[in-house]
Amino acid sequence: MSVPKIVLFYAFAPLPDPEAVRLWQRALASSLGLGGRIIVAAHGINATVGGDVAAVKAYVKQTRQYPAFADADYKLSDGAGDDFPRLSVRVRPELVTFGAPDEVRVDEHGVVGGGRRVAPEDLAGLLAERPDAVMFDGRNTMEARIGRFRGAVVPRAETTRDLLAELDAGAFDHLKDRPVITYCTGGVRCEVLSALMRRRGFAEVYQLDGGIVRYGEAFGSDGLWDGSLYVFDRRMHVEFAPGAHSLGRCGACGEPTADYANCSDPACRRMFLRCPACTAAGRLRECGQCTAAPRAAAPLAPRPPTAEPLTAERSPS
Repeated sequence: MSVPKIVLFYAFAPLPDPEAVRLWQRALASSLGLGGRIIVAAHGINATVGGDVAAVKAYVKQTRQYPAFADADYKLSDGAGDDFPRLSVRVRPELVTFGAPDEVRVDEHGVVGGGRRVAPEDLAGLLAERPDAVMFDGRNTMEARIGRFRGAVVPRAETTRDLLAELDAGAFDHLKDRPVITYCTGGVRCEVLSALMRRRGFAEVYQLDGGIVRYGEAFGSDGLWDGSLYVFDRRMHVEFAPGAHSLGRCGACGEPTADYANCSDPACRRMFLRCPACTAAGRLRECGQCTAAPRAAAPLAPRPPTAEPLTAERSPS
């Protein structure tokens, strides 16, 4: 019987030939029948792949044989069996698209100038010792809407580029003299974010080692994490304990939910929260922005040839 698993990992290390690594990773994952997304850059690798547990373990074993990836933190979780529609392996300028590839430097030890690591087991102690410390969400707003650390600062960001723009606009300058603990799903975004924050004058920056995933594994629902964790596969979200309540609210009825739906407008790429009951009932098919947007006037029907010419009137805006 097939047991589906998903593995999430990243490694920051100088790669002299990213294209060669891409070809190797594609051949390896394809030969094992895995799906998922693998990003390779001159700075390293960031991957999430899934499939049968035996295939996933074989993938991890062979990937570890590459010296630059040997010490990566490979995070395994349960899959559903159809978590990824295909396999994508690409070379990109950045592992995380902050839009600042020239600002990131890596060596054999990882990102140069990143924040100090804090283990999940040490987080509560650090917050108690430093009551002025703040948790800083390194993900986008959509992810944070269904789950986040208690009392965390959540930037208004649809993408990581937006987050960097917020930093450069001075939105968080009031935190520069306070301890800032960054966190994200598995840790890769905070490797870069913490370094970018330090370059912008944040004096004391930390990163949660292993991200939300490792924290949730250690504490379940008994720690400082509230709600669900958004994930980038068909599962869409995971919970760390039975009965965990999402912080998200259905846009139609207001009930708690972690379920996102695609906007029905084919020109829109946004997602919005909609609970299973409202989905089944066909309620709320569009996102809030599309629902609120003014509709263009329908085109006028052709007039009979004998009619007087119409005087064009401007549609109300």
